[in-house]
Amino acid sequence: MFEKPLGMVDTLPALYDRASEIRHNIEQETGRWGYRAIQTPSLEYYETVGEASAIHDQQLFKLLDREGQTLVLRPDMTAPIARVVSSSMKNEPLPLRLSYCNALYRSQQKEGGVRAEFEQFGVELVGDASMNADGEVIALLTSTLRAAGLSAFRLAVGHVKYMNALFKENVSQETANVLRRYLYEKNYVSYRQYVDQLQLSAEAKNRLKHLQRLRGGPEVLPEAKKITDNREAHEALAEIEDLWEILEDLGVSESLQVDLNLVLHIDYYTGVVFEGYGDSLGFPLASGGRYDELLGKFGRPASATGFGIRLDWLLEALNHFEGETLVRHSTLILFSKERQREAVQEANKRRQNGEAIIMQNRAGVPDVAAFAEKYKEVISFAGETDDE
Repeated sequence: MFEKPLGMVDTLPALYDRASEIRHNIEQETGRWGYRAIQTPSLEYYETVGEASAIHDQQLFKLLDREGQTLVLRPDMTAPIARVVSSSMKNEPLPLRLSYCNALYRSQQKEGGVRAEFEQFGVELVGDASMNADGEVIALLTSTLRAAGLSAFRLAVGHVKYMNALFKENVSQETANVLRRYLYEKNYVSYRQYVDQLQLSAEAKNRLKHLQRLRGGPEVLPEAKKITDNREAHEALAEIEDLWEILEDLGVSESLQVDLNLVLHIDYYTGVVFEGYGDSLGFPLASGGRYDELLGKFGRPASATGFGIRLDWLLEALNHFEGETLVRHSTLILFSKERQREAVQEANKRRQNGEAIIMQNRAGVPDVAAFAEKYKEVISFAGETDDE
């Protein structure tokens, strides 16, 4: 066995071809919405992008350049795009609509099946503070998933400020961090048990437990108002009401639910947040939300929102696995040395018509029958006569 570094994977040809097809369909769809593709380097400075990414420090791959500067393999794309928008694109008027498809790198603990390198497709809408921007990226996410071929999925929408306000009213910051961790892990049993152990009034405990029930359609929003008098919490709920109306007008509300328990793994979000789930997966394959403070760290304060899709998890939701080894989309032309010229002519003619053609000298194949079995069509040029 030749081992790979922890969390690294090989992508075999069949899966690579399928991923390329999906990537192309996604890029075509976001292009129709006016998003322009951007690419950033794999290496960034730790003191800028590394710290701004909000990925835990122990998950960063770090190395030193020749001048002793600490670099990181990019752990996310939002911070690098914020850097570009604030530097190379600083003279472009806002809003900006950008898309990307790049590999990201996050170091993992020694646990099976967790990738340290993965490909992510995403978009960023920079410079629009309106709820229409949030509505656009959520609608685009649904459109993008459909373009990839995923018909069965659902999106959950929450709001960072509602949860923050509710916790601030009832518990300390330290306790709130523990509660958020349980919600992020979707460990609702431990959440309730932890609340029961807190030195709080029965009313405060009931409010914290009630948060877990705030999932469903827009009908949960009036219910959410009843458990807090906090102005910021009510403003957050009003934003979700506004967003829901926008998404209804955009024709995508049937795939949505409100989830005021929603906590994402990155902590720079400041408003609406959302996750996307394939029906066959027990974990989100896409996530995103509003982050209005990140651009200011790079010297160009601006509102922004966006999403990212894990392509490996999208492929899993589509039930395309690396075990697939057939090459049924290709035609095989087998030839002997005597018929080589005829084989070349046939291959050129078919390739000009857009077909995928494999040319193979029979003398170079140990087991012709086993090799030919992989292809949808086999044409043979062998011997002195044409026995196609």
